[in-house]
Amino acid sequence: MFELDLRSRKPIYEQLVDKFKELIINEVLKADEQLPSVRALAQQLMINPNTIQKAYRELENQNYIYSVKGKGCFVNHSSYIQNSEKIQSIKKELKKLITEALYLGISTNELYSMIKEIETSTRGGEFS
Repeated sequence: MFELDLRSRKPIYEQLVDKFKELIINEVLKADEQLPSVRALAQQLMINPNTIQKAYRELENQNYIYSVKGKGCFVNHSSYIQNSEKIQSIKKELKKLITEALYLGISTNELYSMIKEIETSTRGGEFS
């Protein structure tokens, strides 16, 4: 399920958070699907369970998952995944990149086509 880069400067828990976000965003992990237990995932990846717990805690803080006491962690519905600070950051970065793309001569139609292509590959062509 995961390939972690143990030589990366990026902490392992952040790599886990990014991998889980990618799986959730691409709908590989569906809403209300249970995540592997901390112990099982730690054994599978051969890393400290505290690292898994830290990643799960971060995902829960960002509303990507929720926990049920005694049952485990589950994927949140996409409507609950709202992190306005992150959204503002992405919008700011997109504005900068789109401005640069337009300056370099990429047309609005090309940008629109790229967005549609990304949307299709990310969500299987379904509109949210």
